[in-house]
Amino acid sequence: MFYFFLRRLSVMVPTLLVISILIFVIIQLPPGDYLSTLISELQAQGEDVDQEKLNFLRQRYGLDRPVVEQYALWMKGIFMYGDFGYSFEHNLPVVDVVGDQVFLSIIIAFTTILFTWIVSFPIGVYSATHQYSAADHTLTFIGFLGLATPNFLLALILMYLANVYFGISIGGLMEPHFLDQPWSWDKAVSIAEHLWVPVIVIGTAGTATLIRRLRANLLDELQKPYVNTARAKGLSETRLLLKYPMRVALNPFIADIGNLLPQLLSSAAIVSVVLSLPTTGPLLLRALQSQDMYLAGFLLMCLSLLTVIGMFLSDLALAALDPRIRLTGIRQK
Repeated sequence: MFYFFLRRLSVMVPTLLVISILIFVIIQLPPGDYLSTLISELQAQGEDVDQEKLNFLRQRYGLDRPVVEQYALWMKGIFMYGDFGYSFEHNLPVVDVVGDQVFLSIIIAFTTILFTWIVSFPIGVYSATHQYSAADHTLTFIGFLGLATPNFLLALILMYLANVYFGISIGGLMEPHFLDQPWSWDKAVSIAEHLWVPVIVIGTAGTATLIRRLRANLLDELQKPYVNTARAKGLSETRLLLKYPMRVALNPFIADIGNLLPQLLSSAAIVSVVLSLPTTGPLLLRALQSQDMYLAGFLLMCLSLLTVIGMFLSDLALAALDPRIRLTGIRQK
């Protein structure tokens, strides 16, 4: 297990390096750069463009250099100085622009995952063990509603109902006066009070999907011969369910840990715009639109890092959960 841990850990660094190259190349694919986009916006507004100033800014930001050299300078700044680049649009270092937004996004993502699992696992297990009952049909119908309802539409409905019937605004992740304030107990309480709305909105579709998958996997395991053998030996239904079928049915969900965080962070972009959440979603959209390459690259690298770490943790969890997984591979005879 220890060698498996080291082997998987050693793969993470070259994987992130290759991902960083792909991200930088993809960001550079659209024609022009940030200053070209700025020129187009100024001309659309009828303002004059000072070409000398633009040439100076292009040289200052290194946009006149080859793509390979720009990438090399970006990597050098990250590994040697912890500098993730400069945001052209905000005229600030990337880390200063991002601020607490990455941290708030991760809080929402982790809370949504907990909400999804806490709600879906009891419902999925009950639905599988009471197949075709009235409760199973009702929960299935509710699950289909959750799958069919877009997150942004549910956010709009909640905002309308809260405003019309309760006279309150549920937009934002905290009270407005806490936005630019340092962290404090009152700010944390304000975030906790506002957190339930985006968690429910973002987690609805994921909860419905998880219920359906867990029900299907568990039903498949409950029909296998080893379950009948365990019953014949006198094992109680609860112990039988938790000891054998439940562990096997969990494998797909453990394997999906690596995809959960980036999926939640990326799929919540539209919800963040609708609910005015100070997260990375709207910031990434704006950075891609304006070709603010270092800001976009930093945010995409954060998503990639979460994916790689998630896959690493899911591999370790699968190795510990399922004894059928061979850590050393099949030996050739």
